[in-house]
Amino acid sequence: MSVLVAVAGGLLLTYALLVGALLLARPADTTLRDALRMLPDLLRLVRRLAADRCIPRGVRIRLWLLLGYLAMPFDIVPDFIPVIGYADDAVLIAIVLRSVVRHAGPAKVAEHWPGSAAGLRAVEALAGRIS
Repeated sequence: MSVLVAVAGGLLLTYALLVGALLLARPADTTLRDALRMLPDLLRLVRRLAADRCIPRGVRIRLWLLLGYLAMPFDIVPDFIPVIGYADDAVLIAIVLRSVVRHAGPAKVAEHWPGSAAGLRAVEALAGRIS
């Protein structure tokens, strides 16, 4: 019984550390609420970028892995938890988009952005690009 309690406690502690790390990794100038509002357009953007053969292979692999993670029925933070349920998704999208901007350039993000110009500016901020 004490082993079971220790394992459960360890899992709970690991979970809390992962959630904390995700919150620390989020861009400082963009709120999670902004990222959540743009999630449908961000998903289309990630899919389009992943299919673009002009983007380096390593970046495309990260994009496909991100899409796989987003499609999984379980997450680090379960999606059924209001507001923060999608926080891990938004943070991971921001981290991968920063990688895309660093390796493929902001022009690729702009080329594949399906939303409005204001949305693109928010994505640029989310990806760490200063407009």
